[in-house]
Amino acid sequence: MVRKNTVLTLGIISIVILLTIQVIITLGVWKQKDEMFNLRYRLYSQDALASMSRKWGTDGFDTARLLISAYSASAVKQITEAKSDSAIQRIKDDALFFTEKVLNKEQDLSPYLSDYFGRQGVDRNFNYKVVINFYGLINGDKRIPVYVNEEFASRRPVRPDTTQPRTRIAKRRPSPEILVLATRSEDNNYRLDFAFLIDFSDKKSVILKESAAYLSLSLFSILVVVLLFIITYRNLMEEKRLSNLKTDFINNMTHELKTPLSTITVAGRTLEMAQIRSNEEKVLETAKLIGKQSVHLNQLINMILEISMWERTQFELDKKKVQIEEIMNDIVTSFRTGCGNCATLREKYSFNGESVDLDPVYFTTLMNNLLSNAVKYSDREPEINIEGFAQDNTVFISVADNGIGISKNDQKHVFDKFYRASTGNIHKYKGLGLGLYYVRKIAEAHGGDVTVSSKPGKGSIFTVSIPY
Repeated sequence: MVRKNTVLTLGIISIVILLTIQVIITLGVWKQKDEMFNLRYRLYSQDALASMSRKWGTDGFDTARLLISAYSASAVKQITEAKSDSAIQRIKDDALFFTEKVLNKEQDLSPYLSDYFGRQGVDRNFNYKVVINFYGLINGDKRIPVYVNEEFASRRPVRPDTTQPRTRIAKRRPSPEILVLATRSEDNNYRLDFAFLIDFSDKKSVILKESAAYLSLSLFSILVVVLLFIITYRNLMEEKRLSNLKTDFINNMTHELKTPLSTITVAGRTLEMAQIRSNEEKVLETAKLIGKQSVHLNQLINMILEISMWERTQFELDKKKVQIEEIMNDIVTSFRTGCGNCATLREKYSFNGESVDLDPVYFTTLMNNLLSNAVKYSDREPEINIEGFAQDNTVFISVADNGIGISKNDQKHVFDKFYRASTGNIHKYKGLGLGLYYVRKIAEAHGGDVTVSSKPGKGSIFTVSIPY
């Protein structure tokens, strides 16, 4: 258990470390792709600006500047005539609103960029915005600040001789937009610093497509590692289970073989005693005991040899056409007599007179194993119900007992070779773990199957199906 938990813990830690490394690398790749995307469009934008300047001698904002200059002159005049601070502030707000509107509407840069991107074969659909960093009015030698961006103000503080302008709070965080143009305009009426930025709504999908190969490879490698860990862990647990089965089998086989051998040894020593040899009845009784234990010992050895033979070769059945109800009656009667009425046996058949091709010897072994187990694994007076019926060219035979039952986990392995259900690794009942293995092998050799339904403390139901 300690080794199992250690392997599981180390495996989980390794997978977590791998996932962490992959996430860090993936984030790095994503950041790199994002920077490459921005750089690519920044370079295209600079080329577009240079081309626009060569062709038209403008950056696309000449019309906007003329309108802003005219409006600024009017705003300066209104401020000069204003009678109160609130009126002055309202004029400034109107001037800022007009400036923002004109910069966004009366510009030729965005359509030119879209056309240029299209000629370069890259995505031409983008969003744009104009960000005002500083806007101020000029009245002769007097400067009247209207608006200053907080971040811009931290880089270029307002001159001491001016009044404090209206400031817009801006969060300082990495911007997803691409800076295309940052410029300053100034004439007799105003001074304006602004930036033109673009961004792409499908930027993430573009980066995702570019990173698809790496992401797929990364995901595949993680899945492979997890799969290999699961397979390795399962193999380790299976190896441990088989090792435990082998140990249990050796212990059980030693115990089973030791019992008849000890009895034969004791009986042999008994025969050496003079008082026993002179008593013919005692000699005969001891001889019968030796014979009985010798037969039992021989059966155990033959069982192990047969198992070995079955592993190397296929079953060789000697099938005969037999009435299934007739052979079932014979098997149950023989078992009842052989065990000395050791259990209450009830039979209920509805085979409708069907005959089945089967090997009578092996089939008898199959049923005897099920009946023996029903008696052996019972902690009360055994009661066994044997039922059978024919349906869809198949005969079904169930053996239900009132024994100790089988846990759900043990039911998965109960037909495995050498497997024996136990509680706390203590086997209370004798056996080699071969009986139900025999049952399954014989059923499968006849083209059928065997299943189990059980609850601990409630007994078990074994159902054998054989086609005919």
